[in-house]
Amino acid sequence: MQRIIKISLFLAVVLLPATSFAQLSSNPNKFLGNITTRGNVEAGDGIPAYYTLWNQITCENESKWASVEGTRGNFNWGGAERAFNYAKQHNFTHKFHALVWGAQYPNWLESLSPKDRFAAITNWFNHAKAKFSKLPMIDVVNEAVGNHQAGNAMMKESLGGGGKTGYDWLIKAFDMAYQRWPDAILIYNDYNSIRWDVDNYITLVQTLRDAGAPIDAYGNQSHELNDISDSELKNVLKKQQDALQMPMFVTELDIDKASDAQQEAQYKKVLPILWEAPYCAGVTLWGFIHGATWVNNSGLYKNGVERPAMKWIKEYMQSDAAKNAVGPLPGTKKEASIYIRPAALKVIRGDVLPIKVNATLATKTIEKVEFYVENELAATMTEAPYIVQYEVPSSMSSGWKSTKAVVTATDGTTFERYGRFSVVSGTTKREPFGDVPVLPATIKIEEYDKGTSGITSYNTTRTSATQAKAGQWMDYTVDVKEDGLYSFDATVSSVTSDGRFHLAEYGLDSLSFLTEFVGVPKTGGNSQWKTLHGNVMSELKAGRHVFTLLIDKGNFNIKDITFNRIEEAEGSCLLKVSAGPYGVGDVVKVTARPKLSSTLSEVRFYADNLLIGTATASPYECVFTPTEMRKYTITAVAVDTDGKEKLSPAREVEVTINTAIRSVVSDERETPVYNVMGQPVGDNYRGIVIKNGKKYVIK
Repeated sequence: MQRIIKISLFLAVVLLPATSFAQLSSNPNKFLGNITTRGNVEAGDGIPAYYTLWNQITCENESKWASVEGTRGNFNWGGAERAFNYAKQHNFTHKFHALVWGAQYPNWLESLSPKDRFAAITNWFNHAKAKFSKLPMIDVVNEAVGNHQAGNAMMKESLGGGGKTGYDWLIKAFDMAYQRWPDAILIYNDYNSIRWDVDNYITLVQTLRDAGAPIDAYGNQSHELNDISDSELKNVLKKQQDALQMPMFVTELDIDKASDAQQEAQYKKVLPILWEAPYCAGVTLWGFIHGATWVNNSGLYKNGVERPAMKWIKEYMQSDAAKNAVGPLPGTKKEASIYIRPAALKVIRGDVLPIKVNATLATKTIEKVEFYVENELAATMTEAPYIVQYEVPSSMSSGWKSTKAVVTATDGTTFERYGRFSVVSGTTKREPFGDVPVLPATIKIEEYDKGTSGITSYNTTRTSATQAKAGQWMDYTVDVKEDGLYSFDATVSSVTSDGRFHLAEYGLDSLSFLTEFVGVPKTGGNSQWKTLHGNVMSELKAGRHVFTLLIDKGNFNIKDITFNRIEEAEGSCLLKVSAGPYGVGDVVKVTARPKLSSTLSEVRFYADNLLIGTATASPYECVFTPTEMRKYTITAVAVDTDGKEKLSPAREVEVTINTAIRSVVSDERETPVYNVMGQPVGDNYRGIVIKNGKKYVIK
């Protein structure tokens, strides 16, 4: 007989018949798991074999990024493979821990730019995918609430910052994980989520869910339950579930008590509450050998002997209550991937909000998708894509509004997913500023979409040369005329070299970064406007788009952005740079050697993507004067008469002489030249710096 139980994320589950397990848990819908011990699966010293106790495994450290890629480019998967292969051998599940964490990341990451850190994180995801093509569960992000980890600010910057939602960086991480492991249960994991940081934790997870991120479950580490009362625990769990309405995992449970009696008493209090919650999909204990984890007194075996808490756990797991407890994920497998993705989290009354229900079933066929707003049926859809153009009633009150997608399979099984959007006060509906630009085109920076602040823009004004401020963003509705690759040229000015922005598209499937994190170099002053060149990272499809300009770090000015469709020309373009060493103020000659199969029109030269010159006749040359002691990246683009382009390989110019003023002095000098010791020197020098009225040799 088929029994269907509706629960909060997306499930109306079919309870499977009980199967035989050698481990402590014989419940087919929940696991009782543990972690590796000092890098090994088996604890040794007479402790029972791992598979006779636990039916899930998490690597304590072996699958963390710092453990795997401590040396850049050198991946050590040995410990992670041992644990995952052991789980396969004994036919139980395992969890990857963790992809993004503001701790235990490789030390070398800190020395990289945000752009290069994002590339390194992407490379880390790719290598994990190459090693483990199938993963049943993943802690996608670990401990990202506030300052739970010192590295959170760096990780946030590396993944695109807060953006429109405040949590764009986490949405991006989940999108990246889902693109690689769509069948995995994707989890957000944190500590102090049951005590002390409950509200911040709920807000974070709720925002990910509401924005349509592919998050499947929330993880309570549960390290902080050493003295919690049963009433407090029950109340907090209910508060979480009422708000989040999705499966929950207890991911790192331990009871840190030196007293055997106190440890046993606390396990008796908290484990049944956690285990028997119908939304709890499994419990992982964080270590079972005394002294083998970072928590001093959490072990369940001490000196090779069971502590009383372990004896009780064995007894409890054989009880009918433990065996028959309802779970949200039968067999701890993901049958349904259902995510409600609105085009925006905020909308005004009378406006139209596009919402997509991204729905797939692993083993079943979808018959229909029903979409509800505030428990009222808004749409019934029978064919993908399941997109609703929801017109917000003019009578709807302000505040958060609940949404629900009910997916019905052809066998009658139903699955549910919940979400929200916010109705805010405002009278200006979202619409393009004027005529919609058709790319290729130039977009003036002040001509962002009309609409209420916080919906189409944030912290900006309509000025022709916007002074960029960190956290600012603006939406631009555009039409792309033709599929293809596109470049952009932004007109910028800056007195510093630390500005940064990126372009993104908040699509109904994912958050896409259109560009890298673009650094804005020093241009010579706020009134010194220069062209900053870059490429859109992936092909743009013809049709309507909404691009978002996000200011990651301000203190620069931006006037406009021109988009051009690019096609590659056949041939080559090589660069020659005059011999160094180079100093601040030197004249560096750059020569291009284009050889195209078509007729050459011009060569454009760039230093750190800033346009420094254009040559239309041979010899194709320009000069570059560095203003800072650092490395510059020099490139050239050869353009033929059809507009096709050929990018040169990059050349680096390293400016090593740290001078504020540099000049070449003739032999007929009127003042003496000194070395750094203040001693006069002869005629053999190639430049000087003037300091306190004296001239010093540049060595």
